[in-house]
Amino acid sequence: MTWFARYSRSSIGAKQVMAVTGLFLVLFAIVHMLGHWQMFGGRDMYNAYAHFLQELWEVKWPVRAGLLAFLLVHLVAGITVSARNRAARPVGYAKFTPVVTSAAARAMIWTGLFVFVFLAFHIFHFTLGQVQPEHFHVMDPLKRWDAYGMYVAGFQNAAIYVIYLVGMALLCLHLGHGASSWLQTLGLRHPKYPTDKIGAVVGWVLFLGFMIPPTAVLAGVIK
Repeated sequence: MTWFARYSRSSIGAKQVMAVTGLFLVLFAIVHMLGHWQMFGGRDMYNAYAHFLQELWEVKWPVRAGLLAFLLVHLVAGITVSARNRAARPVGYAKFTPVVTSAAARAMIWTGLFVFVFLAFHIFHFTLGQVQPEHFHVMDPLKRWDAYGMYVAGFQNAAIYVIYLVGMALLCLHLGHGASSWLQTLGLRHPKYPTDKIGAVVGWVLFLGFMIPPTAVLAGVIK
């Protein structure tokens, strides 16, 4: 067994692995969110952005593989930590009255699992084109994949919008709590600084940042 395997199987190691992989996922989410705001620049701007990303084969596939690896490692570490916490108290409290932990903290394993399912739906929708195949790989007037049209067609559908609304709410709740707790896990928390507020700020920024463009599509502002 390698040193990393021994380290990641320890309680502290599993938490720190979960914190570091979670941090990378938060940073990716921020970059991904900013990319979607180019929808407000119109079809040409968004399709040019999507075409640029698709042409970066040397970057695109390593990034996708890395994200998948981070996601799986994060999921396994989270399940490991949760299982150990439950094993440490096989008999539940007679009366459970939490004092310090928040509802978001206690629900991290469940929001994480729901987020994993939501991300799978997202990949089937926009990456594999299995949800709305009639809008997948349609060409724009400049012979580029019409990512703008696929985005608009997706969020003009109220059912798909609701799925993303609920999914993004859970994702941002999960990432928001993680953005705050990773500082404590890595020993970077200090009572002098309001690090507890970081999670709420990150969560709300991501939620609003991701949902404003789809809402604009559903409201007919982007079409």
